[in-house]
Amino acid sequence: MKKPLSLFLIVALACLLGAACGKKAASPQAGSAKGEDMLSLFPTDTRGLIVVDVHRIMLTEAAAKAIKDNEKNEKYLKFVQETGIDPQKDVFYFAGALTGDISQKNPDGAAIINLKYDQAKLLAMLQKERGEIATSDYNGLTVYQVPGGEDKKPFSGIFLDASNILAGSDAAVKKVVDVYQKKADNVWKNPEVAALLKGMNTSAMVWGGLAVPPDALKQASSQNPMLGAFSNIQSILLSFDYKDAALLMEIKAMCPDAAKNKDMADALNGFKALGAGAAAKEPLVGEVLGKIEIAAGSDNVKISARIPDELIERLKEKSKAKPAEPPAGQQEEKKEGQD
Repeated sequence: MKKPLSLFLIVALACLLGAACGKKAASPQAGSAKGEDMLSLFPTDTRGLIVVDVHRIMLTEAAAKAIKDNEKNEKYLKFVQETGIDPQKDVFYFAGALTGDISQKNPDGAAIINLKYDQAKLLAMLQKERGEIATSDYNGLTVYQVPGGEDKKPFSGIFLDASNILAGSDAAVKKVVDVYQKKADNVWKNPEVAALLKGMNTSAMVWGGLAVPPDALKQASSQNPMLGAFSNIQSILLSFDYKDAALLMEIKAMCPDAAKNKDMADALNGFKALGAGAAAKEPLVGEVLGKIEIAAGSDNVKISARIPDELIERLKEKSKAKPAEPPAGQQEEKKEGQD
């Protein structure tokens, strides 16, 4: 009896260690999940992804002010009342992914919203706005379907569980369901994307990346010579964060050729210099351009910027301001020209 018992314990321990070390397709729970947990539901053929820490964003002073000052605040309050969902308290993450062949005109994609919600209330509001929604069954889950247009694929949505709502193209949604039900492997089993994930700034409020399809940029550069310097990019990483009263942005174009990276940085700095003409007419444009830094490394080109709150506020005010009326004489000349 001792030998079978020992063998059983060894096997059980091996299974436990395997489960602990591998990335499992577990359902992220609202309020306790981390950003990386959201990725466990995406399929192996994921090519690009983005994760938004909605809860952290909503806790910022800027978000609270934007909601309070929003002209549509009444609609916001009505939404909270009808659905029981308060975006500032109940929504935690948004995660999206592009799957399959992303070089096609309308690539497949899916998004997951991690939140606390009442399915009956939310469905009632949707039906009130859109009328009855067509449904079908997929592996025991109700799929709410919206037909696509001439060039658009059918859109599907599923109340996946008490913490997650899934939506996207019908094909991608069904792939996520297969992963959720452990009938298919998740994105962590894709070596290319798993390597991509290691370089992402997962502590930022918004982060993501894209594995660029082979030859995609080379084909694009053959049609537009200005893109020639960017033809060797293999992947793109991005992150946006908010710290010390400033918006932080970072984009990395990954390429293993240091010389090519220098060429890319030179081209980008050239584009930046072209903005000097606009900056002469609009000083705010010059200030924003001045915050952008471009640097070439051995395996990447990095574009980064730190934009302080006060500059963002001035940009907002500028966008709200009405264009100045031309002098009366010019108005008359314009009117005569139109006549």
